[in-house]
This record gives sequence, C-alpha cells and structure tokens, in this order.
Amino acid sequence: MKTKIAKKFQELFGCEGDFFASAGRINLIGEHTDYNGGYVFPGAIDKGIIAEIKPNGLGKVRAFSLDINEYVEFGLEEADAPSQSWARYIFGVCRETIKRGFKVEGFDTAFAGDVPLGAGLSSSAALESTFAYAVNYLFNGEKIDRFELAKIGQSTEHNYCGVKCGIMDQFASCFGKKGALIRLNCKTLEYKYFPFEPKGYKLVLIDSCVKHELASSAYNKRRASCENAAAAIRKNHPEVEFLSDAKRVWLDEVRSEIPEEDFLRAEYVIGEVQRVLDVCDALERGDYETVGEMMYQTHFGLSKLYEVSCEELDFLNKLARKMDVTGSRVMGGGFGGCTINLVKDELYDAFVKTATEQFSAKFGHAPKVYDVVISDGARKL
Repeated sequence: MKTKIAKKFQELFGCEGDFFASAGRINLIGEHTDYNGGYVFPGAIDKGIIAEIKPNGLGKVRAFSLDINEYVEFGLEEADAPSQSWARYIFGVCRETIKRGFKVEGFDTAFAGDVPLGAGLSSSAALESTFAYAVNYLFNGEKIDRFELAKIGQSTEHNYCGVKCGIMDQFASCFGKKGALIRLNCKTLEYKYFPFEPKGYKLVLIDSCVKHELASSAYNKRRASCENAAAAIRKNHPEVEFLSDAKRVWLDEVRSEIPEEDFLRAEYVIGEVQRVLDVCDALERGDYETVGEMMYQTHFGLSKLYEVSCEELDFLNKLARKMDVTGSRVMGGGFGGCTINLVKDELYDAFVKTATEQFSAKFGHAPKVYDVVISDGARKL
C-alpha cells in the first residue's frame, strides 16, 4: 500500500513526504454501554489508513484518495468546505484543530486504506486520527495530547459529517497499542490497558453484509428506554446519574413502575457493564474460555433483551456455538454487520468454511471474512 501511495504522491506533487497511519478498531465487549456511562473495551486493529503528507506553503490542502480515485483542493477557512464526503473528514480535522487555537498550514496528501467499509470497523475514525496526528506532528510540535486528538476526530463527525458519534472509535484509533485492549470508562474517560495476546486463538469477523433499516430510530428508542429506567431508579437512589451506576437489585425495585421493554433494555445494560469487568479479570489471568463465554452472554442479551440482532447474526452465533467456537457475538450497534469470534487455531479453517457455506445456502449470498490482529493506533511510520 505504501509503495502505491508513494508512486501517486510523486506523480501528483513531484516530491516525497512523511508517512502517517492509524487504525480501524474492534470492540471485544461492552456494546450500547457508551451512552449509558458504562465501559467499552476496544482495540486498534491491523487494518487502517496510510497517508503521505508534506506541507506545501500554499495555504490550501491538495488531497488524493487512491481508494476513490479522486483529487480535491480546498482552503482552510470555514467557507472552503469541500462537497466530497471523504474530503470533509480531512477538512473537519483541520478546522477543529484551528478552532482549538492550534496551527494548520496547507499540505499535499495522498492516502489509501484497507479497513473494510460498512463492516463496523470505523474507517472514518482511522482517517480522522491519521490526519489529526499528522497535523499535530507537522505543524504543532506534538503539543496536542492524544485525548484532544480523539476529540478533534469526534467533533469532525459531529460538525462536518452529520454523525453524532460517541468517543470510542476515535479513542481506540488514537490510543491503540499492539497486544492490548483498552477499557474506557465512558463517563469519566479513565482508561486502562489489558493484555490481549491470545496464543492458540484467532480473532475473526464474519460480516453478514446486511444492514437492516430502522437502525437510527431503533437506536433512539433504546436510548430513551435506558434513560427512562435510570430516571425511575434515581428516585430511590439519587446517586444514579447513568444506568451504568445502577445495581441490578435497584432495577428490580422499579420493575412495576416502568414498561417491560424498558426493564429488559436496562437489564441488558447493567449486565453488560459487569461483563466488561469480568472479561478484564479473565484476561489478567489469561483465561480466554471465560472471555468467550461472556461474549456469548452478550450476544444473548443483545438478541433477546436489547433486540438489536437479526436472523443472519443469530444464525452465525448459533453456528459458532454448535462448532465449539470459544466466543461469538454481534459487534456494533446491531441490525446487521459482523459477528466477532474468538476461535481456536485448530478449529479456524473448518469454522470459516462451514460458516461461509451454510450462510450462503440459507441467505443467498456469501459473508465476508476478516482476520484481525490487535495493533498500534495513530503514529508516524
């Protein structure tokens, strides 16, 4: 990929620049906990974005995306926003950096990525953190800390791309470390690294290649259910700011006061917050069997209590259980996308083959398969 980028950069700009990279991410466990003030447990992966960048002294950005095969030029004032959606990510990072009182000057860039689009691996966060890191390195002597770089990426999504995302994706891309997952407390933003080097196991994503409608309205409804349950618990326990602060017995106290649907949603979230902690403990012991069992419990909760799974994902999860795969669950918001699977090396080939064949026979199209390894986040190459 680097050679291809260098060739294009030379062809367009007639010189050489510095290379920067960042990563997509997986989330091992901790789903729909972020907006409930709970924990998430992401890691950067070995798929991401690589960009060659060089200041050009022209007061504008000249950018080429190899994946889309498109060239764009734009200035650095608010009125200069480009219309192309991919270029708005770069423009947004520049603007958010400037708004924070830091320096951004014109630069040339060519970039490419290998994060599969639409698979829930946060290709947009990889793009944002590549450029946030580069702009910090080239123009600000690395004065901006990684937390602020993550927030620059998040604000780019909010203000320039129309996506009101949480902080997890950008955080994982900026803080990712080879061989480690990061437990992030979404309420306090405290974080801690945990070892993740599963010898004898592989992490594999099976992408259903489906995206069912309703995702955004269903997401808002579930969020409202959680807030409703938290408000009911707060009457008895004023210290409960978010649902993640509540104990399971406190939820039982208000069961008769809230709709059954709200109760089930809250039951899932409170359980999931605990499962993240249980997985962290298991990893410190090197106990991957417990990690896998927690993943299955999360899938059950997302499917039956939170109701954000779908037939295709449930099919893949049941097949994994039947084949003795150590852990499997839907990853991401739900209603489609991938299952993330922790698979013993000796089962890997048979699992991938069977999943591909049986899924294709049942649903009429093949799933995509992505192996992932936990790797470093934003960096200069």
